[in-house]
Amino acid sequence: MAEKIKCLIIGSGPAGYTAAIYAARADMKPVMYTGMQMGGQLTTTTEVDNFPGYPNGTDGTAMMEDLKSQAERFGTEVRFGMVTSVEFSDEEGGIHKVIVDETTEIEAETVIISTGATAKYLGLESEQRLIGGGVSACATCDGFFYKGQDVVVVGAGDTAAEEATYLANICSKVTILVRKDYMRASKAMQHRVNKTENITVLYNTEIDEVLGDNVVEGVRAVNNQTGDKTDISVTGVFIAIGHKPNTGIFKGVLDMDDTGYLITNGKSTKTNMPGVFAAGDVQDKEYRQAVTAAGTGCMAALDAERYLGALE
Repeated sequence: MAEKIKCLIIGSGPAGYTAAIYAARADMKPVMYTGMQMGGQLTTTTEVDNFPGYPNGTDGTAMMEDLKSQAERFGTEVRFGMVTSVEFSDEEGGIHKVIVDETTEIEAETVIISTGATAKYLGLESEQRLIGGGVSACATCDGFFYKGQDVVVVGAGDTAAEEATYLANICSKVTILVRKDYMRASKAMQHRVNKTENITVLYNTEIDEVLGDNVVEGVRAVNNQTGDKTDISVTGVFIAIGHKPNTGIFKGVLDMDDTGYLITNGKSTKTNMPGVFAAGDVQDKEYRQAVTAAGTGCMAALDAERYLGALE
């Protein structure tokens, strides 16, 4: 027998937990399935200094525990599990069927999707080991901690250029490592990079290894044309090669752009399926901040509440 619920939240993190807080306070009795990474991307961040309400900062895992506890205080049922398939109704007031861990069947009146996006990394063992110890995929999240220091940015697109120019205002020196002999960034962004005195661009260059035991002490860069290797002394490595939204199970069901981000209607969180809403990084490729994710989580719960109210 399928379990019948009023509001299902798929995915945790700032968007999911905020949606849960608002949905629970609206007496929607939300049930959340956290996914395999409870708390989302922020649990890989050691220090969070830019989320309102934490004057002395906090760490990502502790912050997610705070949000989880707050959601549970209002009655959210938080469950560890992975949604493996969906069958959404395209009718107003239709019931949405969801399978969890390939066995548990849920029937939900509303669904809020907050599965987030996953930062792309290079895949080096040394890089993975030092995530949170100097390796980051978000300059606006972590750049402040490298004030006055030398850092490396890896990437060639607009994101890499934007992160490099942002870091250049904080750090002593920024070195961009570009795998090819040109940048893919827009001409305007390339001009900004080239005009910034403390940014150096190294073309045909990749990271061979991130140096350091517990924290980043440098990178070993390799010229992919000559094979020459050079050690660059830095304390921070920012990987800016893109994000992949976690939307695989929704392909062919929900509207998404060519990179997989869910498309929402105007300024709302409504997807193309009535009663299905999307919040956080799964539908936001512009800002990707915890506070903006939380904001859209609030919006999704309000949209879901209004949707149910209109059916009565």
